[in-house]
Amino acid sequence: MPDSPLDAIHRFRDDLAAIRRDLHAHPELGLEEYRTSDIVAAKLAEWGIEVHRGIGGTGVVGVLRSGNGAQAIGLRADMDALPIHEATGLDHASRNAGRMHACGHDGHTTMLLGAARYLAETRAFNGTVNFIFQPGEEGVGGALAMLKDGLFDRFPCNAIYAIHNRPGLEVGKYAISPGPSAAGGAFFDIEITGRGAHGARPEASVDPVLAACHVTAALQSIVARNVPPSDTAVLSVTKVVGGDAYNVIPQTATISGTARAFRPETMRLMEEGMKRVAEGVAAGFGAAASLDFRVIFAPLINEPAQTAAIADAAAELVGEAEVDRNKPPGMGSEDFSFMMEQVPGAYIQVGNGKDSGQLHNPGYDFNDAATPYGSALFARLVERELPRGIG
Repeated sequence: MPDSPLDAIHRFRDDLAAIRRDLHAHPELGLEEYRTSDIVAAKLAEWGIEVHRGIGGTGVVGVLRSGNGAQAIGLRADMDALPIHEATGLDHASRNAGRMHACGHDGHTTMLLGAARYLAETRAFNGTVNFIFQPGEEGVGGALAMLKDGLFDRFPCNAIYAIHNRPGLEVGKYAISPGPSAAGGAFFDIEITGRGAHGARPEASVDPVLAACHVTAALQSIVARNVPPSDTAVLSVTKVVGGDAYNVIPQTATISGTARAFRPETMRLMEEGMKRVAEGVAAGFGAAASLDFRVIFAPLINEPAQTAAIADAAAELVGEAEVDRNKPPGMGSEDFSFMMEQVPGAYIQVGNGKDSGQLHNPGYDFNDAATPYGSALFARLVERELPRGIG
């Protein structure tokens, strides 16, 4: 009886761990993944997979065909790191100051490479697999850049899938949210313009810092008093900047942050409310306010058929008891959502371990023990959805 993908991939897990640790030691920010894409392209070519580069800047797509099947599946991994100073102290810690793989994209890239190697060796499917290595997921538009370059025109897919690691979930377990999975996300800046003056003569000023503080407090009413309790939304001010000196009341101050929701209508409601509140509160202090509200991520909605397909594949690997098919949605965002607006798909999480550090934390590291479970899931999904013997 042939090995399961999990058994087969476990045999070259050390090779995958070496790739992952090398990527971790050399992190690159979004749309700057030159070294990473070189490694990805070289590995795909080594395994006999057709390689296409420069899609969305540093994006790479590998194409593998087997048999004469007309159906195609897209498997996507993100490649970029974050502007964080690593504090793990590991031998494979970042060598690039101020940059770190703090979200596990080094692991995601490696999981997809593992699936590519296995499928290239076995070819136990009938159709086409497009291995999509995406740049710039962390809020810099990598998915949209690939789509603008004609991703699905050049590499048509009937369905697309992605995996993300989940700290706190045991290795060997999976979790997926039916329907809404990740929130749509916007970044915003509110500029408050007043009148600068000497710090010793506040009466000559229109203080934008004071106005910004009151606007920040008033913004908390947007969700509490505008979004229905049955809906879900988050509005977080993460930065307030104003002034450069101890004795100068500045001319301007800026409030920045993020807004998240599962429905586009709720995002629009928050944008309208923020504009109204910021302008009104600022005007009360004699200042002016302007809002720049930028939608960076669409809501990620798992489609029923694809959700069932990848959850069923996971259950075949590890057993139904190890697959949570009803994970509550999270307020994090994921720009894979833009790809899923064009092609039906699903997004699942794989356990990174109970003791894993949290994402976007300087102490985080991807767990190499999780890699075979991600690679095998991609591989088993392809074998199930593109079965041999069907044209």
